[in-house]
Parts: sequence; structure tokens; C-alpha cells
Amino acid sequence: MSAKREGISSDSAPEAIGPYSQAVRAGDFLFCSGQLPLDPESGEMVSGDLGQQTSRCLLNLEAVCLAAQCTLAEAVKITIYTTRLGEFPEINSAYGEHFSGGSPPARATVGVAELPLGASIEIDATIFLG
Repeated sequence: MSAKREGISSDSAPEAIGPYSQAVRAGDFLFCSGQLPLDPESGEMVSGDLGQQTSRCLLNLEAVCLAAQCTLAEAVKITIYTTRLGEFPEINSAYGEHFSGGSPPARATVGVAELPLGASIEIDATIFLG
């Protein structure tokens, strides 16, 4: 693999459910693939409200970041995809708890018709490593 592009994976996050890397480091950036609210040990979708599912996605992203020797707190951009945009306050509350200190990253939240495995939420991130 080229030194300019490196795949990153973590055993502490759910395995990729398709032919993609959990994250790719390219130059001074880490591009994290979307994380679903899957429990990394069981591989099952977490139960609970959308806030709990949001938290699981963010914890999964944090595990991928740690494998790349950084943290999600260094994110510059996060995108949230949800099939339940009407429940945005639950997402926002859980997200706010995770990024309660400092300056949160830029963010977009997108309503979608469907997500893989019937999930209600998926979150990806771009991290600046420089």
C-alpha cells in the first residue's frame, strides 16, 4: 500500500459490512467510513432510543480514531444520516454530550430513506491529523 494512503481498522469497532476500510489516512487527514449503531462485540444493532444509537455510532468512530492514534475530538467535519429526521433533538442531545467541551466540528445532518441493515442512523467523520 502506498505510504500516502493507509487503511485503518480497529477490533474495538464493528467490522466493515462491505468492501471498504473503517478509515483511510491520507496525508494530514483521516477519513472515517460511516458507523452504524452496532455493538462491536455482538455485531448486533443496539436497542434503545435514537440518542443511545447516536452515542454508539460516536463510540464506534472514536475506536477507529484511536486505532489511527487520534481522537474524534480532532474531527473537522461530521455527517449524520438518519431515517428519522423528526427525532433530531435526540440526535442533537447525544451529539452535544459527546462534544461538550471545546469547539465542536462542522456538521451536516441529512434525512435519508434507508440505511444499511435497517439502521436509523449512520455517522461518518473527517479528522485533521496535522
